[in-house]
Amino acid sequence: MRRIALLAAISVAAAVVGSAPGAAGAGRTWFTSWAQSQDGRADTAVTARSLRMITHLSQGGDAARVRFQNTFGTGPLTIAHATAGPSAGGAAVSISRDLTFAGRPAVTIPAGGEVWSDETRLATRPDSDLAVSMSVEGTAVPGRHGAALRDNYLTPPGSGDHTADVSGEAFTATVGSTYVVSAVDVHNAALQGVVVPFGSSVVDGIGSTPGTNRRWTDDLARRIVASAAPLAVANAGVSGTTSARTCPGMPPSVAGLDAASRLDRDVLALHGVTAVIYYYGTNDLAYGCDAATILDSYRAVFARLRAAGIAVYVTPSTPRPGYDDQANLARHEIALFVQRWNTCGGTCSGVVDFDTVLKDPLKPNSILPAYDNGDGIHANAAGQQALSDFVSLPMLTRSGLEVHTMR
Repeated sequence: MRRIALLAAISVAAAVVGSAPGAAGAGRTWFTSWAQSQDGRADTAVTARSLRMITHLSQGGDAARVRFQNTFGTGPLTIAHATAGPSAGGAAVSISRDLTFAGRPAVTIPAGGEVWSDETRLATRPDSDLAVSMSVEGTAVPGRHGAALRDNYLTPPGSGDHTADVSGEAFTATVGSTYVVSAVDVHNAALQGVVVPFGSSVVDGIGSTPGTNRRWTDDLARRIVASAAPLAVANAGVSGTTSARTCPGMPPSVAGLDAASRLDRDVLALHGVTAVIYYYGTNDLAYGCDAATILDSYRAVFARLRAAGIAVYVTPSTPRPGYDDQANLARHEIALFVQRWNTCGGTCSGVVDFDTVLKDPLKPNSILPAYDNGDGIHANAAGQQALSDFVSLPMLTRSGLEVHTMR
């Protein structure tokens, strides 16, 4: 009990030290290079075992720090030891570096809480995998991001601390979710900003091939690196979610995960954010929201982002075969709003018209067959690449430079 109390006290101190967004903006050297927003909790508890979560960095640096979240956990989560190291394939790593929390090796994160690790000197590269490992003490039901679209790794229950293992042999179980780890920052003075795609399943990467890091957001990050633009990309997609807070047919599983409810945690808490690509609305329409409700939610979120000095680029709602006539009329109204003056009538910074990319010119309310993954909603690999290729890199770079200069 004394150990748990001590760790809880450490957790509060670490959260204060590690999670202040202003610290990164002031120095202009820390940028979020990878993110996956928590959207629920694991199906089963973890007990005295090690977790190894694989993150995919959009940009590299000479040091790193990691955000651990227990947003949807059912109780305190005690991390007895944590490490990070470049992935060597599967659960193996090439090297392992200890992570600390306010100088301590362990931390307890209360239910609903989070903590950033201290920085650790660790060289990383763009478009590379970084493994983050943690040893969970006791029993906890961790928060998670459901659609990792890759394997992550766990040791058997009761196996204890294997976080420093370079070999992946102890990590005998796999899971398709990302537990606890929700963001990685890199220290890189050459960068000038972070682009955050923010939305539902199309942002989350549904339709891309699992295990390949080929979401359109990953493809966009590779384009940015190839062009030498000084930007990172951090994905803030959560499948099934909406822009509006409530819609008549919204399932209970996504209640409280609307854009406004997630904004602080999943966008504004990241470091170095200069632009958001806002891709919301398709689920709102599917769940029965009308255009007025959706547009009210747009305006509210856009206002908060712009007040934070973040450029907002918006895509009109894309096609979906299940929409009835009323939903398609609402989709048309949303598109007119977004495209007005190419600035959402003066409420956003610009338009990224993914509807133009995906729609079938012969059946404008359907996805082009060549880009359809088979469900009529999500893009396949070719469609993911087409979405990435459509985004203007000069536009994103200009936003990063403007915000970087203001800071």
